[in-house]
Amino acid sequence: MKKFLSWILAATVICGASVFTSCTNDDDPVAESDLGVAEKIIGRWMNAELAGQPVPTNQKLVMNFISSTKAFISASFNDHPETGDGWYDLVESDVTINGNKMTMANPEDQYAKVVSEFTIYAINDKEFTAIQKLTVIIDGKIQDSHELPIRFVKVEKDYSADIIGMWEGHSTGAEGSEFDDGENHRWEYLLDGTFNFFRKVDGQWQISDDAYAKYFVAGNLLCTRWKNAGIGNEENREWWEIESIKDGVMKWKALRQKEDGSTYTATFEMKKVTE
Repeated sequence: MKKFLSWILAATVICGASVFTSCTNDDDPVAESDLGVAEKIIGRWMNAELAGQPVPTNQKLVMNFISSTKAFISASFNDHPETGDGWYDLVESDVTINGNKMTMANPEDQYAKVVSEFTIYAINDKEFTAIQKLTVIIDGKIQDSHELPIRFVKVEKDYSADIIGMWEGHSTGAEGSEFDDGENHRWEYLLDGTFNFFRKVDGQWQISDDAYAKYFVAGNLLCTRWKNAGIGNEENREWWEIESIKDGVMKWKALRQKEDGSTYTATFEMKKVTE
């Protein structure tokens, strides 16, 4: 049951916030007869647009197709705490490709099954566009189903190894970052998927007293979660897209969405600490 709930949340986010409503219409494009999907789909893909609108970074995920029959989904979501913590680092998915139809499903479950079917209309080495249909089947009966257009972009870089180590920096965007005060801080990313956060106190770097601090990198998507030690503290999460790691400099960006629906781009820059 727990395995199913984790998979359905990941699949639901692929389809967006408008779950269980239809978004298709008579103007949907018509696919060519054979686009070579089975060969071209191999690699990592990130959702970029949903129903023609850009996807905020906090709603992004990465699908890593290791073959034409197997993929792994990575994402961080906690919109539904009652069904799990929404921390999906390499959720397994079975894949079936028949021409331009690609079906992704959670491995067999005695209780439920989630099927995500993509009708792909265009695919190249940079992006693919499709109509995506999500179907939830419980005890052999279809419970919900909906469709909508979606666009994915190819993720060329994998920064999971490059991020390891100590970094120092701060927000560089005009609107700042939700958890940043404009001052320099340090982050130490460790091989075991945990990180340490440091702030300067009286001229000395002091490590944060956290109950836990975890992260994962899926291609260029960085997902972090942490909780300060002490009673009453809640977990915080932050998502970034790594723009580059080069010559000891790491740059992040993120499309953020405000409560009123407007968006802005947050940016961050830090340097590798070698002392």
